[in-house]
Amino acid sequence: MKPWHAFKYPYHAVARFRFPKANSRMVSDRNVIDEYYLDSLFPVPALPPSPLSPQRLPGTSVESTAALQDVLKDNHKRWHIFFNHRRFHNHITHRALALYALGASGTSIRTLYDLDRQTQRPAIDTPEAITRANFVDHLGDENYYQGYITFFKGEVDEKGASKVLEEYVFSDDFQYQEGASKQPELLARLTAGVMHPMIHVGYGLEFGLKGMLVEGLALCVVENPDVKGFFPLSFFSGKQDDIEETSHVLSSLESSTKAGDTHVFDVLARMLKDDHLKVNGAPGSAQELIRSYGARIRHHAMRWTIDTTKPGEVERRMEELIWAASVIYAIGGYNEGKGFAAEFFLMHIVTSSLFLPSVIVHLSPRSQVLLLRAYLQTILGWWVGRGRPGLNIKSFMASTPTQLASDKPIFNTFLPIIQSTITHTDDHLPKIQRAFAHFSTLYGTNPAGYYKDTELEGAELLDGSLFVRAAVLTDQYMKSKKGESSFFWHMSGFFQ
Repeated sequence: MKPWHAFKYPYHAVARFRFPKANSRMVSDRNVIDEYYLDSLFPVPALPPSPLSPQRLPGTSVESTAALQDVLKDNHKRWHIFFNHRRFHNHITHRALALYALGASGTSIRTLYDLDRQTQRPAIDTPEAITRANFVDHLGDENYYQGYITFFKGEVDEKGASKVLEEYVFSDDFQYQEGASKQPELLARLTAGVMHPMIHVGYGLEFGLKGMLVEGLALCVVENPDVKGFFPLSFFSGKQDDIEETSHVLSSLESSTKAGDTHVFDVLARMLKDDHLKVNGAPGSAQELIRSYGARIRHHAMRWTIDTTKPGEVERRMEELIWAASVIYAIGGYNEGKGFAAEFFLMHIVTSSLFLPSVIVHLSPRSQVLLLRAYLQTILGWWVGRGRPGLNIKSFMASTPTQLASDKPIFNTFLPIIQSTITHTDDHLPKIQRAFAHFSTLYGTNPAGYYKDTELEGAELLDGSLFVRAAVLTDQYMKSKKGESSFFWHMSGFFQ
């Protein structure tokens, strides 16, 4: 068996990897699930699969590892992936793994699990087993979540993580099927639900946990696409299949584009200037806006160039996406007069971007490009869906702090931020602060001028302090909301 760290090599070197298989004894009664089976799903976490994946902070111990495994196993046995019938996501495992990676104690992990489980919905048995024959029949049906877990566990045991991702999520066969009453659209489902399926799968791949991977894949298939057809057939073929729509959109964009390499910041700049994307008044839902503006968002995103013949291209474009996600959340949420608003949905584009390196390393070159493009289109959709807030980089870089306010000297801003994050009751905060800490490690040395050749106004002022600034603003925002409500995030978007 290959060690998990073999995943740090390119796709062709890791595609044959297998998770350890479960003991063949498996009990159908959910109350007495074989412990050998659970051990195979949730072993001691492995090292990250890529140098670009987040590394673990000091603090990991026998105690914290045992607490983490207990939480992951208990959650798997007892709770549904949606904690209510409005399809709100169960975040138990996300918080527990983020805390573990930040070096939290076993006591912290168990205490916050006790808090999180109070709102959960019990797991339900699947009405029937999922097979290849009925796989598509129950897509989007949360009642079959457990059935899809069992199905994907068998597939991963037989084929390994990479082949299962390729065969289902990224293959043409499970996007559109001729004559089907319900189209699979598995890539759209992976990035749906504010990208929770991708986050869940990402945790499985980052920590080497088969249980997280199969839960994430099961979530992917019971999630519904945010907008049907958001990734049309042409997205996978690279060809345009709606000539009239494409001609209309592209003709209006032609004057604002340049030939050659297109950076993701160029795409943001063009979208800010596109009056057709101006949102007046708050809509019924972000999905309604994404549906209304989908074609225009898609064709802006298409102008982003990815040339995989260039060495290091995938890593460069992944870096662009990480910066774009953080810019949209942090700079888009900042107004020098009003202060900072930590927007709930835009927060998710940051937390999901953390998993790009761990997912990318498992994919073939074609699928890597598909994921990068799907991710860009999705975060642009959410940006527009939350009102397309402006990006005043000059104001942000001139007036936001890089230090916490304190009576005592702070020599590493992230250390007190992480400490307060570990003890905070909000289950999303550890995820976003872990992301900013990691991005600061990767890109904190980028100097001003690094992005001077892009079209985004003020981009020449951006430097690697973006991430500590975003972390400080988020920390301050959460503290300012303490005592006001049990829910801390800004929920109303940025609509004019």
